[in-house]
Amino acid sequence: MLRYRWRLLVWGLAVLACLGGCGKAEPSRWEAAQQSTANQPAVAEQSVEGSSFNRFFPQAERPWDIVFKQEKTGFAQASLQKDGREMAVLSVSDTVNNPDALQKYQTSGLTLDTHPRAEIGADATAVLVGDRYQVQVRSQDPEFGPADREAWLRKFNLEAIGRIR
Repeated sequence: MLRYRWRLLVWGLAVLACLGGCGKAEPSRWEAAQQSTANQPAVAEQSVEGSSFNRFFPQAERPWDIVFKQEKTGFAQASLQKDGREMAVLSVSDTVNNPDALQKYQTSGLTLDTHPRAEIGADATAVLVGDRYQVQVRSQDPEFGPADREAWLRKFNLEAIGRIR
């Protein structure tokens, strides 16, 4: 009887030990990312409304058209179309929501007029205005190249965007 109780006690302790430590799995990379950003807001409080950018987008004339696609705090995006075909995506974003975005301008050494410029991959050109706002043109059609992106960046009212607060 004593031997039976002893085995029962050892078995019970083993089960408790396993439940206490064996069942704990490492968090997945998604859970770990969620935990690391749980107390950080997705959009900074000082970020401006996306609608603040809309009036500074280029004015289009036939055969061009600009169709606004997305607007949220700190971001506005439009499709640049020619004869109904999307040629590029135009956007303005507030880097206060993504301070890492500033890094590419500090190391690029390129400018567009007086603004730091960066090539983002093979299909996008962007400038930093007011040390805060990223204005970007991303090609969607192979016929729309770097010179086109630069020309459309110049059509934005970059000085006005840089003064937004």
